[in-house]
Amino acid sequence: MNRTELADFLRRGRARLEPSDVGLPAGSRRRTPGLRREEVAALTGMSVDYYTRLEQARGPHPSRQMLGALARALRLTGDERDHLFHLAGEEPPRATSASAHVRPGLLLILDRLHDAPAMVMTDYGDVLAQNAMAVALAGEATAGSNLVRRFFTDPRARALCPPEDRPEHARSHVANLRAVTAARPDDPAPAALVAELRSTSEEFALLWESHEVAVRRAATKRFLHPTVGLLELDCELLLSSGDHQQLIVHTARPGTESYERLRLLRVVGLQNMAPAAGPPTGPR
Repeated sequence: MNRTELADFLRRGRARLEPSDVGLPAGSRRRTPGLRREEVAALTGMSVDYYTRLEQARGPHPSRQMLGALARALRLTGDERDHLFHLAGEEPPRATSASAHVRPGLLLILDRLHDAPAMVMTDYGDVLAQNAMAVALAGEATAGSNLVRRFFTDPRARALCPPEDRPEHARSHVANLRAVTAARPDDPAPAALVAELRSTSEEFALLWESHEVAVRRAATKRFLHPTVGLLELDCELLLSSGDHQQLIVHTARPGTESYERLRLLRVVGLQNMAPAAGPPTGPR
């Protein structure tokens, strides 16, 4: 690990970004250009102290997961992401499966969606990036979080779906996952997820045996939010070719009750958000 070069690379990457580049408000006048250290730390889910030590060439060896989070926070290109991994003494991820690196252009779109919940995820449900409204709607996805796993194993995630809608959501998750595993039989990640859920969720195992296949597409979804109530949202799905990533955007039709509740969520939900202050989140 080349701590000196890594520190310089991080400082330069931070200095070239403005808050608006990453979906943050400009705030008060800044004495120096670029993002503040605490902003980068919040974007990556690490403590300010941890990130500061990295920039001062005295930090611990960052995990591969943390390097990926830094690459997304600093809006690195694929080549820059690989360079970051090399400086940390790690082999860059190879394109043998769905990429966990979100391209800067896709992150820019995500950051511009201030009033619509949006996220980037792999086609088998790994959450790679969320905007603030997505966090307000469904909670912050922890490192390594997978929407399919959460639905079948986490009662809190399941509670966001109205009870009468849950059977259809379960079938949709399983059918899409079967389509992905069939399309990429050599990709170990979706196969491992299937094996895990077959052993931990009886519901998933039964649905898997039904052998339904359906690729996830645009739809209307309902969310039962604990603060603003029931939201009926149009779910638009944009595909990123070649790296098996999806941009999911939820919108409400103007003039509807859900539209007004989504506006309320933007006010109430964003007020409750605070930058992460704990140590780096480890792999799940």
